[in-house]
Amino acid sequence: MENINNIVFLWFNASAHPSLIAVDLATVLAEFQIWIVPIVIAVIWLRGHESQRRTMLAATVAGLIALSANQLIGMVWWHPRPFMIGLGHTLIPHAADSSFPSDHLSLWWAVAFSFLLAPSLRLSGIILCIFGLPLAWARIYLGVHFPFDMAGAAIVAMLSAILMHRLPVWCLDAIYLVTIRIHCRLLSRFIANGWVRGTS
Repeated sequence: MENINNIVFLWFNASAHPSLIAVDLATVLAEFQIWIVPIVIAVIWLRGHESQRRTMLAATVAGLIALSANQLIGMVWWHPRPFMIGLGHTLIPHAADSSFPSDHLSLWWAVAFSFLLAPSLRLSGIILCIFGLPLAWARIYLGVHFPFDMAGAAIVAMLSAILMHRLPVWCLDAIYLVTIRIHCRLLSRFIANGWVRGTS
């Protein structure tokens, strides 16, 4: 399996003399695309109605579960990144920590799968799932992840979203009530001015 992982990595990894356009595109995707997730969640939370907010809360918790699971996996089964074993070409700096699974993709797809489980946001979930693929390509192309890291991220994200979706209703209700109270207290001035939606 490790040989397959290495071979597929070399297929997608940048060559010794890559196109500058490809490198710039991959860098933008690898380092900045992930910020779409918190921006989308924040905008919908601030302006959406209760059911949308509950979905954003579930997606956020699913993402946190996925990232926490990755930390546990990294402690139990540590896997080097390509540049740590001298494989391929690395075009962006990265810490020499465990590569499996990818945190970027785990967070991205945890939110995407959470949207898929919400009927009103299913189309958005499909779109997010699809746009996770260029993010996965970019991280491999730039030499900081293996293909299997992305497969692992998909599994962790899916399980995290399903776990959150199957939590008892009272559990999500409790989290939501605490969160909305904090929201109303911190943003009371903006709510009063109509810039942010309150509890209605």
